[in-house]
Amino acid sequence: MTKSNSKQFIPAGGQRKNTEKKRFDEPLDEQERDIRDAVENDELKPVPDEEGSKERLVQAARAAAAKNRHISIRLSERDLMLLREKALELGMPYQTLIGSILHQYAEGKIRASF
Repeated sequence: MTKSNSKQFIPAGGQRKNTEKKRFDEPLDEQERDIRDAVENDELKPVPDEEGSKERLVQAARAAAAKNRHISIRLSERDLMLLREKALELGMPYQTLIGSILHQYAEGKIRASF
């Protein structure tokens, strides 16, 4: 058997698709050189509470990957007008504001008072 001399195609700009593996004999890119230098210079420090940090990152990734779902909700005209005004003051779409308020309530960050 002979080795193949075919080179792996890397698109312009040096960006590689996530599914492509880097060959061991390819030169390091800038990020890889930075990591190598940090390891060699003992600049890397252990993460305090590694398991807790890992769990927080996993939860953040899950939240970011969660798909939004469309719902219908009945609001009074006055409430909708007030929410639109608040959203305008904040510089955001009113649906984003409503979603943010509901998310904060669901996470227990704000409480309803009746």
